[in-house]
Parts: sequence; C-alpha cells; structure tokens
Amino acid sequence: MSVQSVKAFFAAKAPDIEVIELTVSTATVDLAAAGHGVKPEQIAKTLAIRLGEEIVLVAAKGTARLDNKKFKAQFSAKPRMLSFDEVERETGHPVGGVCPFGLVRPLKVYCDISLQPYDEVVPAAGGTNAAVRISPSRMAELTDAQWIDVCE
Repeated sequence: MSVQSVKAFFAAKAPDIEVIELTVSTATVDLAAAGHGVKPEQIAKTLAIRLGEEIVLVAAKGTARLDNKKFKAQFSAKPRMLSFDEVERETGHPVGGVCPFGLVRPLKVYCDISLQPYDEVVPAAGGTNAAVRISPSRMAELTDAQWIDVCE
C-alpha cells in the first residue's frame, strides 16, 4: 500500500514527521489546501515527468505551472507528463497522492524554487487523503532533491 511505503520512509529517515490521513479527499491542490487549512500555494504538488527514457519527479508549489522554456533550458528536453496509468506503476503512488517519498523504485527528484518562500509545505503522502507537513529544505534533503527553476 502506497501510504504504508511513505510511513515506512519516514519511520526510517525522519521519525519526527507524521503522515496525516484525513477522512476527505485531498487529491487536488484546492481539496488539499482546504483539508489542511493552508493556502493552495503551500501544497507541494509532485509532477511525474518523462525525460526520454528517464522518469523524474518535480515538486512545486500548488499554484505553479511548468514553464516549457525554463524546463527545456534546464533539461534540454520538452516535459512529457506520465499518463494516468503510468504514474502509479512508476511511482507506486496513485494520481492525487504522488510524492517523492516511499517510491516503488528510486527516481531523481527536483524541487522547484517556487517552494522556497514557505516555512512549511504540504506534499501528498502516497494516498488521495494523506499528506505531511514539512519544510521545503527538509523535503529536498530527505529526497536528495536538486533545486531548479522550471515554473512560472
């Protein structure tokens, strides 16, 4: 189970961080913001993107949009989002619960600088009603993420 893999990740790497499971869906930025009582910008959405044969994850603030020019300058490729079916197969997490924690296999993780102004962000935690509260710097540290600038 996806939420269980995220709980195991935090138990091993950051036992002070608790996975929060709500009784309502948090599968979209707006639902997550309402459920956790934060602004939509504080939701850290995780995008699963194909770069040629490689799959990468990009975490960005909830209201951010990928900037194709910035993305191409960073990766020398156009971003191709994974299909609905590919997302769970490649990450181990369902759409609406994708996060850079507890992945089914190692994937390169990037954090967009749009997250940096916030003391705390709320990324999903492997389920459509699960999340964690974490500082952007700690999220990047725990996932070995590289900071990039690819959003508008």
